[in-house]
Amino acid sequence: MLQGLDEGDARALHQARVASRRLREILPVLQVAPDVTSRLGKRLRRVTQRLGVVRELDVLCLLIEELAASGRYDQQAMRKVAAFVGEERKRARARLLEKLPVDELRRIAGKLGRVAKELKTSKKAARDWHWAIDARVTHRALALKTALAEAGSLYLPERLHTVRIALKKLRYAREVVAEAGGVDMKAEFRSLKRGQDILGRLHDMQVLLDRVRRLQASLTSADSVMSRRLDSLTNGLENECRRLHARFMHQKAAVVAVCDRGAGWKSGAGDRRAAS
Repeated sequence: MLQGLDEGDARALHQARVASRRLREILPVLQVAPDVTSRLGKRLRRVTQRLGVVRELDVLCLLIEELAASGRYDQQAMRKVAAFVGEERKRARARLLEKLPVDELRRIAGKLGRVAKELKTSKKAARDWHWAIDARVTHRALALKTALAEAGSLYLPERLHTVRIALKKLRYAREVVAEAGGVDMKAEFRSLKRGQDILGRLHDMQVLLDRVRRLQASLTSADSVMSRRLDSLTNGLENECRRLHARFMHQKAAVVAVCDRGAGWKSGAGDRRAAS
């Protein structure tokens, strides 16, 4: 994805960010020297964060286009918001190339490649890493269940955001287990993905709502007509957020069930040892 990222490709940026998250999930469970894991983890976290700023604005621009095309919102207000977010996106992309040059990403990729080669020849890594994965998945499942309990049934954006992040981390950890042990967990993935999609859409709406309010606060008294148009847009977005929250509440039981099964998930290594 690095070439596309250098060229400003939105899809490449998204895929690079997802890859950085997945690498961060697997690094701590591998039998790699702690100092190497720590350094690579910190560098990958910076990559995720810096790509995330632009990715969020890419998503906002697509969401604005979608909402404008639906015809359910004031078109003048949508054009004003689109221009406002578009300028912010342009500035963010310029900062990204300054703070996260593609050469740095290539250096990180090179280091990860060398770590992978070392692991292929390490018998200790082959023996022990499955146990670490199983423990990590259990930890992620418990963290998500705790976040769900703390979020409760009320519409509390910050707590729902915590749930979304915990859900995403559990899904990535489960992907590692499924690939390591050849375990079919399609039903569990569907439940997690459905919940993640709903909360992701809710988060995007909340971020857009924040931008609309920020734009409205920047208007002068001479822009009273536009301010009223933005009021109407704000009301519409708030209603959509509540609707999405209600959808997630219907999905919540399925996500909790996946968490409850988390302690029993195994990468397959334990079963193979027992059989031998």
